[in-house]
Amino acid sequence: MGDPTIGVLAVQGDVREHAAALAEAGALARPVRKAHEIAEVDALVIPGGESTTMSKLAVSFGLLEPLRARVRDGMPVYGSCAGMIMLADKILDGRPDQETVGGIDMTVRRNAFGRQNQSFEADVAFAPTPEAPVHGVFIRAPWVESVGTGVEVLATLDAEPHAGRIVAVRQGNLVATAFHPELTGDRRVHEYFVAMVRAAL
Repeated sequence: MGDPTIGVLAVQGDVREHAAALAEAGALARPVRKAHEIAEVDALVIPGGESTTMSKLAVSFGLLEPLRARVRDGMPVYGSCAGMIMLADKILDGRPDQETVGGIDMTVRRNAFGRQNQSFEADVAFAPTPEAPVHGVFIRAPWVESVGTGVEVLATLDAEPHAGRIVAVRQGNLVATAFHPELTGDRRVHEYFVAMVRAAL
């Protein structure tokens, strides 16, 4: 089997960084901006950015319903930061008209760690990589307030004042992190997702 083709939703956010990380992790990465392109990829990454803007653009570009349909059909999707919000079934502190792709039975709080100037970095014990923590970059990041019974928690923060906060989850073929692994040189989160995609294929 050849390298899987993984799209990166390219309406807003850190698209190039995810594409580079996916390529290093053994996938063929391509931008997705149009509805028909969703049908042409094996999986998708929803990058970080501004979740309300991303939601509006996904609606205006006609991407939201095709994305929801592919998620229902089992397409693997990874969302980082704003992408985590886009994969949540419920949002706290969102705009009243904000829509999500959904698929993960979780409630996410937007900008939970504070404003841009309260961004931080921390080592995160990410369950699929037990040999060493991954370095997490948190920029106006969400956290997961609660999860349903079908959701696996992959990481929580250890350090105060945010100890115990859920920052990575998986449900079926969907995975989400509150942090930005694409902004570090560590490709293990992307390698984990690429392996998920290969298994799904």
